[in-house]
Amino acid sequence: MQKKTQLEERLRDKVRLVIKVNYFSSIFSLVFCFICLFLLDITQVIPYVFLIFGVLNLINTILYNYHRSLTLTYNIVSIMTLTGASIITLYSGGINSPFIFVLALIVVAGYVTTKAYGTLYLNLNLLIIVLIYSQSIVDFSFVTNVIPENSRNVFALISVLFSVYLLGGVFGKNLLHAHHNLYKTKNELEEKINEKETLIKEVHHRVKNNLQTISSLLSLQSRSTEDKEVKSLLKSSQNRVISMAMVHEMLYMREDLSKIEYRSYVQELAEYLIRSVKGTSSNITLDIDIPDVKLNIDTAIPLGLLINETVTNALKYGIIDENKGEICIKLRKGDADEFQLNIGDDGIGFAETITYKNSKSLGLKLIHNLARQLQGSIARDFSKNGTHYIVKFREVRDQIPSVA
Repeated sequence: MQKKTQLEERLRDKVRLVIKVNYFSSIFSLVFCFICLFLLDITQVIPYVFLIFGVLNLINTILYNYHRSLTLTYNIVSIMTLTGASIITLYSGGINSPFIFVLALIVVAGYVTTKAYGTLYLNLNLLIIVLIYSQSIVDFSFVTNVIPENSRNVFALISVLFSVYLLGGVFGKNLLHAHHNLYKTKNELEEKINEKETLIKEVHHRVKNNLQTISSLLSLQSRSTEDKEVKSLLKSSQNRVISMAMVHEMLYMREDLSKIEYRSYVQELAEYLIRSVKGTSSNITLDIDIPDVKLNIDTAIPLGLLINETVTNALKYGIIDENKGEICIKLRKGDADEFQLNIGDDGIGFAETITYKNSKSLGLKLIHNLARQLQGSIARDFSKNGTHYIVKFREVRDQIPSVA
């Protein structure tokens, strides 16, 4: 809605400028016609071109109120101005005529309308000026200067005043007004963007705080029970909540509110999981190979949960007790914006016959569900010892559904 309003305002500025220039040029042309006839004693060609242009341009401007097509009105006046100015220039001294500067006004008007029209009329005017110059060569000339010798200085003065006033008093004044409105709109937009960024940061901050509150509640709940299986479930749920909280924390802490640097996120998440499952002193080695990749929140959260489940399973069931072990996480961007995640451990692994379909493991089911949520695929890599997965996915563009 706001964008539509801005476009309407710009169109109104263009309409106002074109209509104002049309009225001024029409009135000046009619005045110029009478000055030529009655004061400068110019009786051939030039005053009649002014008269025809002034009348036709007034009709053209009035007709805009009926068809409401700015492009049509502009093109008609541009063609008439181009034709009239060329004829007047030819019959008032050719390349030496002061009226030749009116041709430059057409180019200015073109660029005010659109870049395409500006380029078109610039090239046309350059061609016309070359043709006008050719008429200054005696052998090619077929027109003469119809302005009496004693009137040429006054005609030059009026021509220059006409050009300067239209360029400065009409175009310049209105362009300055349009620029001021554009600058004002830009400042207003920047203020609104800053307000929205602040609001989004605050949302991420509050979401992170709420998730940390949930994590604390799960931690308190696990302390109040003696059942080891319940403790394990609560701890796993707590880790999942923290993996999501980390994404919102990183978005809150950084300038870019749409994407997070994924290497630092995975490093922080994996180190947290090792401390959580194995304690502060462990024999686990991390091998993280992730380039400078930034992912949006709709991709970062499900991928983070997938990594969380895989690493947690590796720490709990793959690398048992105090044994040494290595966890490898590698992310690469392939062709057609497809990503490939290689993740696994060198632990004891599990049988090839066990799948998420015949297993009761919630973590295994979540891994496959999260891969589907990423609109990708997941497969085990049996060429390596332990448990390794190959996950292929693309960045999620739409709002992600809940895991179920």
